[in-house]
Amino acid sequence: MNLYERIINKTEKISLIGLGYVGMPIAVAFAKKADIIGFDVNQEKIDLYKKGIDPTKEVGDETIKNTTVDFSSDEVRLKEALFHIVAVPTPVNSDHTPDLTPVKSASRTLGRNLVKGSIVIFESTVYPGVTEDICVPILEEESGLKCGIDFKVGYSPERINPGDKLHRLETIVKVVAGMDEETLDIASKVYELVVDVGVHRAESIKVAEAAKVIENAQRDINIAFMNELSIIFHKMGIDTNAVLKAAGTKWNFLNFSPGLVGGHCIGVDPYYLTYKAEQLGYHSQIILSGRKINDDMGKYIAENTVKKMIKANKQIKGAKVAIFGFTFKENTPDVRNTRVIDIIRELEEYGVVVKVVDPVADKEDLWREYLIEPYDDKEIKGVDAVVFAVPHEEFKSIQLEDIKKMFRSTVDTHEAMMAEVAATSETDLDMGKNDCVLIDVKGMFNRQEAERSFLYWRL
Repeated sequence: MNLYERIINKTEKISLIGLGYVGMPIAVAFAKKADIIGFDVNQEKIDLYKKGIDPTKEVGDETIKNTTVDFSSDEVRLKEALFHIVAVPTPVNSDHTPDLTPVKSASRTLGRNLVKGSIVIFESTVYPGVTEDICVPILEEESGLKCGIDFKVGYSPERINPGDKLHRLETIVKVVAGMDEETLDIASKVYELVVDVGVHRAESIKVAEAAKVIENAQRDINIAFMNELSIIFHKMGIDTNAVLKAAGTKWNFLNFSPGLVGGHCIGVDPYYLTYKAEQLGYHSQIILSGRKINDDMGKYIAENTVKKMIKANKQIKGAKVAIFGFTFKENTPDVRNTRVIDIIRELEEYGVVVKVVDPVADKEDLWREYLIEPYDDKEIKGVDAVVFAVPHEEFKSIQLEDIKKMFRSTVDTHEAMMAEVAATSETDLDMGKNDCVLIDVKGMFNRQEAERSFLYWRL
């Protein structure tokens, strides 16, 4: 029997290294078909999983309670498996160069516990060449084994979309590559155990690595185009959402919208490709231009918030702004590389006091990464502007009249407002709007209704 047959007969085990937003759902899926060891160096995370708690909210507590995944932080347990899947993050440094520390560390840990006959599949998003040129030498050095003789490697990029309950591991075609035909065949069959729609067998490991990194680069560029259009249309006095709705009636118009681009994929992966291109003597033009547009959107939103507050006759220094939503995308607790922080930091440069409301975000990560302690929405009172940055499902029950109650009382500012009106023959203030500024980044609210009660702005 080959390794695949031994896995389905449960005489050999699979290990999953890295139990985050991507790795944990993969481990849970495989546990329905095989014996699997779920390994992570974070003991606190392992303890939560063992208690039946899903801190990622990707599969839910009930699924974690019932899964047969053998959760462990003991690296020696990796010796029990012959098929290893490495699913650790691949972030970037502050200078936008690839930070391969997690994948290198995982390779060292696995290498120390690698046994003959193993197959190692990397899922982390990297630039072409990382698996064979960086990870394999580490595995060989730590294990004393020879790749191609004592163990084999492959690559199968993760395509899980955190927070997306529709596009899951089981419903997304899995790209699989192996260093040789035998490895490719075994790896493909193993993944077919859990991927209902099947796999695509890539020609080589480098092809699979490149396929993954351009998927997110493409999305990044398309969103950058939408963000640039939003900037242009605002100058023209045209509503971007209305334009996209009209253009979307054509069958081949791509369904993208403007917004903040963060997280550990779209806002990061393009830099892996441009880094490798620079090493080869080519300076990216389109990819990096798109990255710059998207990286600047937080500042752009903050500047427009301040402009609206000035129009509402607000004193900017010392003003209070509530920001609803902090995670990098809706309906996920992940705050890694969120670009909402750019809005906050820019507002703080103006002397604005910012209060964050996010019932979904991981509170410990919020404090550890950003020193931010979130507020409950019921605690938001006396603010000068409200920014809805992330459209969590939890926010969709909030009504415009609820938002209105969060602002400073118009009585408190009446005297200052009257003085401003008396000082000019024409004022931008609409007294019926009570100088309430509402910034609706993703267009959660009906524009016409919002404009009746607020000085309203959206991308």
